[in-house]
Amino acid sequence: MKILYETSKTRGSVIAPVLRRLILSWLTAVTIENILCPVALSETAALGELSTVRIVLVTAVVFGLLWLAARFLPASWERWAMAVLFGLLSEVSLYRSFTWTFLIACLLVLAVLVLYALCGWDGSKPRITPSKKQNVFLWLAAVGAVLFFLFVSVWTVCRVYSFGAPTYDFGIFAQMFHSMKTTLQPITTVERDGALSHFAVHVSPIYYLLLPFYCLVPKPATLQVLQAAVLATAVIPLWKLGRRHGFSPLLRFLVCLLLLVYPAFAGGASYDIHENAFLTPLILWLFYGIDCRRGLVAALAAILTLMAKEDAAVYVAVIALWLLVKTLVRREGLWGLIVGGLMLAGALGWFVWVTGFLANSGDGVMTYRYKNFIYDGSGSLMSVVKAVLICPMKAVFECVDPEKLKFIGLTLGPLLALPLVTRRYERYILLIPYILVNLMSDYQYQHDIFFQYTYGATACLFYLTLVNLADIRLEKVRIIALAVALAVGIGCFSALVVPKAIRYPKYCIQYGDYYDKLRSLLDLVPEDASVAATTYYTTHLSQRDVLYDVRYASKEHLLSCEYIVLNVSDEKSFKAYGGFEGLIALLESEGYTLLAEYEGKLEIYRK
Repeated sequence: MKILYETSKTRGSVIAPVLRRLILSWLTAVTIENILCPVALSETAALGELSTVRIVLVTAVVFGLLWLAARFLPASWERWAMAVLFGLLSEVSLYRSFTWTFLIACLLVLAVLVLYALCGWDGSKPRITPSKKQNVFLWLAAVGAVLFFLFVSVWTVCRVYSFGAPTYDFGIFAQMFHSMKTTLQPITTVERDGALSHFAVHVSPIYYLLLPFYCLVPKPATLQVLQAAVLATAVIPLWKLGRRHGFSPLLRFLVCLLLLVYPAFAGGASYDIHENAFLTPLILWLFYGIDCRRGLVAALAAILTLMAKEDAAVYVAVIALWLLVKTLVRREGLWGLIVGGLMLAGALGWFVWVTGFLANSGDGVMTYRYKNFIYDGSGSLMSVVKAVLICPMKAVFECVDPEKLKFIGLTLGPLLALPLVTRRYERYILLIPYILVNLMSDYQYQHDIFFQYTYGATACLFYLTLVNLADIRLEKVRIIALAVALAVGIGCFSALVVPKAIRYPKYCIQYGDYYDKLRSLLDLVPEDASVAATTYYTTHLSQRDVLYDVRYASKEHLLSCEYIVLNVSDEKSFKAYGGFEGLIALLESEGYTLLAEYEGKLEIYRK
């Protein structure tokens, strides 16, 4: 493959040198600022000592000087300067904030920059030769998707029927869908201890796509089955993307199978239904629409992605930025500029509006998850952007915190780190969601494969894996790489996901009579009654207009309920009342009497 160095004769050379010099100028300014004002990266407030104004001014001056010197110096000089400056910046940062993981991360980034300095950027256009072959592997991929659907469905439905799905978050969604079915409004009382639209907490109109199916079987377990179905559909755009990039049917089957055993894919369902589950299939459809230049597919996928959640705008904006940069540096015509521009404008506009709505009329934006970057006490997400721009090493430092290493291993390991292996450096833009959502935040659940925050990044990582593999022209190398990745994925899936999943079906089989008895007693509570319950009973009782969680309900709301349903062993729920006996004394003084009880586990009180 021909390597295109960024000289004046290189096709696509107008934008590529501009980007390179802009990055070099910014890196120069940041390095100077960090030398003048070295900060400890573990101390977020210390970032306030860095001057944004100085960084902007130095960036502008250096950019001008580089532009003037460009005719006298080869492009390789600028590439080497980037590697040297990053090495110097790393040395300064490591001196003040040394950890072994931080050192390794700095060396890996430096290795990429040295490779860029040596070989330059691969400016050639990827050769896309769509494959039209289908054969038996298409049916094998379909069978794999069905088996995945059954696996996740059984796992999560049994979680419901073994009373393993708590109020937060499944009880919320169970009551929300009941409300959507009866009033078309996503109202819950259990989420914030009072009647409130769930969209005041997270704006997720995508849920209405599931409502017709839920109405057919209006039970909490239906939501788990629907989520499994949504996830399983991700193999459709992934298969089509493989065909688009010239993968043989065998390779497409292996890629689809790799997704189905990817630990963070099935693992994300372990905490019950969430709107994030839509992100993997929708973002893959967005990539497919872009790759095939099908504007309608891309537009529909982008709009639906934005409808998933307020922060889903990040994925659309990043993909739009990648499309714009790719189109500019490779001179791919107006289509990418128009679509990318519209996507970026739409994503940013939606994000500004929806976060403004949440801040002014809703429950607020959850910026606390990035408190390790908000150095000025503003509580604004713009502070996160500023922190990365004035001190990029802070982002590197936070991404390799020791508690995140297992997550990195479980997300990049089964992909053999293929998302990182490319000389088409504009593709690294697509790593932003993985870095921003999963690694930069110190919110522990965002770097845990058993929570729902992995789905957007999973789509980007698999797309990068696919297109980077497509750059390898040897079919045997592709097959070997995917076979090894699949072996790693199956190993992680078998060791981590399967044991967690089979626990709940085993509970349902082993303690089936016990759970049946609990359900029969809970059914004594009338459907039109107001109820307060401890966390693992709210899901079963969620088909009601008024429902509270005992632990989080105010005393006023608790005592306004006609029925109180208690798990006697749930000590945390009774802490505010001085323990279980204290709560019972309060209930009896308010005229509640014991309606039913079972083996010291369940007690139901009626007013």
